[in-house]
Amino acid sequence: MNYLNENIDSLNKKLKDGEVSAEALTKDTIENIKKTDEKLNAWITVKDDAKPAENLDFEANKLAGIPIAIKDNIITNGIKTTAASHMLYNYMPMYDATVISKLKRAQATLVGKTNMDEFAMGSSTEHSYYGPTHNPWNLDKVPGGSSGGSAAAVASGQIVAALGSDTGGSIRQPAAFNGIFGIKPTYGRVSRWGLIAFGSSLDQIGVMSKRVKDSAEVLNVISGPDEHDSTVSEKEVPDFTSFIGQDIKGLRVAVPKEYMSDAVDEGVRQAVQDQIEVLKQAGAIINEVSLPHTKYVVPDYYIIASSEASSNLQRYDGIRYGYRAKDTKNLLDVYVKSRSEGFGEEVKRRIMLGSFALSAGAYDRFFRQAAKVRTLICDDFDKIFKDNDVIVGPTTTTPAFGIGEEISDPIKMYNNDILTISANLAGIPAASVPAGLVDGMPVGLQIMAKRFDEGSIFKTADFIERSNKFYEKTPAGMED
Repeated sequence: MNYLNENIDSLNKKLKDGEVSAEALTKDTIENIKKTDEKLNAWITVKDDAKPAENLDFEANKLAGIPIAIKDNIITNGIKTTAASHMLYNYMPMYDATVISKLKRAQATLVGKTNMDEFAMGSSTEHSYYGPTHNPWNLDKVPGGSSGGSAAAVASGQIVAALGSDTGGSIRQPAAFNGIFGIKPTYGRVSRWGLIAFGSSLDQIGVMSKRVKDSAEVLNVISGPDEHDSTVSEKEVPDFTSFIGQDIKGLRVAVPKEYMSDAVDEGVRQAVQDQIEVLKQAGAIINEVSLPHTKYVVPDYYIIASSEASSNLQRYDGIRYGYRAKDTKNLLDVYVKSRSEGFGEEVKRRIMLGSFALSAGAYDRFFRQAAKVRTLICDDFDKIFKDNDVIVGPTTTTPAFGIGEEISDPIKMYNNDILTISANLAGIPAASVPAGLVDGMPVGLQIMAKRFDEGSIFKTADFIERSNKFYEKTPAGMED
């Protein structure tokens, strides 16, 4: 089973008509993953014994019998969950994350866990204990991160949809690099219970798929209140698929001048501008705006995210679960050696940065100031959304870069997220939809909307998808 020419609707019809059985679909999916993943390394764990649910109801549940991939920082009962870290190399959870429970109730089939940057800290999926993932468009390029495994699995046709997590762009950036759709919903739209925490005020689970409507179908299932997570909104969840196919005439589209500056690759900028022109010709109203605090988002994010990470990762101490160093002489030895050997370089770098920012001598100078700047960034968005429905611009400043090209330069790597970070700091929904090819590699157009207005994102993204039909293209690295 190759999903390049399939979507959830087509699979649901085949299952209903008996053209394929859910058992055969699961088996073929696993076989195809094993056959194609040697060159991608998109998966950490493939569940060989995965079976569809019993008594499948294809009418009531659109996802019934359809295989779904899960990023390996989302807890799955009975399926190893490692967060791509040596620290959790043998962790077997005894419960499901809320999103997993909801997928199971919708009778979706979980076939395994995808590769990622360790503890979701990275922009290239090179910071993984299990090795880097390769971009299916060019195997020498990165797939982006941290949800690079999920993105590569979808783009290559291994799976029709996958869950990812997004703390500073970790769904949207790999979606752009791989030529697929990826959405980070509003903070609080989807429960974080069972998501291994990185930055608790920034993390959000979202969806990646080749087709926009497929993500809407999955987001319908995983959204909504959860008694386990006090940060989840009680707001009613609309049917996101109802926004598919809607007219965009009169849609007010804001284009920040900071997102279309010379800092963005000329080819990327032109591809995005071409899509903005398509929106304009269809009756959308285009307004140039400013997000003046964009220049502060990278340092602001890395102070806040690293501070939260240093707090969240305290629990990995070599005592309770996960990796424990050998040849230790005392309790301090256990802590120091287990954390030194269990964590990778990037995770240790962020723990140190966060610990410093929260220290007594630095808290007021760094963390408190970062919190104030975050408020200013939120205010920027509030002002724009008073007069506009969506904000659009490039998802990334460049197409995918080469494996090994930036890994030794943390600052350069951090700056890859400059266009995606703001949405996490503001807690607003944001997505990336394919905008075209630049030098043979996909680039994405980012769409942002006000809190809990994912509908405007789906409406806009679906129109762009119908206009450019990027989903018809096959990744060059998978053609043989």
